[in-house]
Amino acid sequence: MKTFEFQHAVTVDGAICSVLDSGGAFLAGGTNLVDLMKNGVAQPPALVDIRHLGLTSVTATASGGVRIGAGVSNSALANHPLIRTQYPVLSQAILSGATTQLRNMATVGGNLLQRTRCPYFMQIEFDQCNKRVPGSGCAALEGFNREHALFGASEHCVAINPSDMAVALTILDAVVCTQGPDGVRQIPIAQFHTLPGDAPQHENCLLPAELIVAVELPPSPYASHSWYLKLRDRRSYAFALVSAAVGVEVVDDVIASASVALGGVAAKPWRVPAAEQILVGSRPDDSVLRAAAQRAMADARPLSQNAFKVQLGRGAVHRALARALELTR
Repeated sequence: MKTFEFQHAVTVDGAICSVLDSGGAFLAGGTNLVDLMKNGVAQPPALVDIRHLGLTSVTATASGGVRIGAGVSNSALANHPLIRTQYPVLSQAILSGATTQLRNMATVGGNLLQRTRCPYFMQIEFDQCNKRVPGSGCAALEGFNREHALFGASEHCVAINPSDMAVALTILDAVVCTQGPDGVRQIPIAQFHTLPGDAPQHENCLLPAELIVAVELPPSPYASHSWYLKLRDRRSYAFALVSAAVGVEVVDDVIASASVALGGVAAKPWRVPAAEQILVGSRPDDSVLRAAAQRAMADARPLSQNAFKVQLGRGAVHRALARALELTR
């Protein structure tokens, strides 16, 4: 690890100015950033500690939603009464990821910004990684790509976003609240993460020195019928091969609204409106759920080693919908 300057911020404005002036990075839980620094993947000249900015509250909003401070730990969020009762799918997603010790340290803002776990990115011994060294190539295209993208990839990068939390936030239509040198922004979660295109080094829409200060959730119709299902090689501390977050609103035994998103299949949580359209207006029976699951994976473009994830995805969506609707235990 290279030497760096360390600063303690006492205000949000001060933290932003420090990162802007130093070209450094914000540090909260550090569960991802510090690993990247140890491996030489990230080498910020300065770290600005934002743990004491008061961004650690979870509060009800006037509209009936919830505002979550970016510094709230994953453990605190997953176990908060407002989240467990109004947004249980978010609690399920968080608890499916990492160990308790890591969840105690990791923060909401940091979770949204965690980098891909592609081995060619995570290990500097590999020369070809457009995400780490733009223009160097993508070794995963012809190399190990068992865990990589089925949707939204490009000839420059096939890596995936590893967050469980972000997949649940996607079906809840979360809004990422930021503050930066140019003021504040409200960014819909669907627009926050970016696909690789020809610039895979950019993974989100944040501007230089822009800080996530909160995530806001609107009122949800899915408190009674939602589920997060994660499929992985081992149950203990493994990233998703495929995951599915679903929410269904049932009125008079008809699906009135639905939300479906996949994780582990793209560089961002992958919302599937076509699958949602199959569900809405239908009675919640198994044939409809299977049709939605089939449609969710219809546009998948598997690589040389990950075609098996297409079937996993169908199964994940079907099982998650069945659990959400209590058609199966």
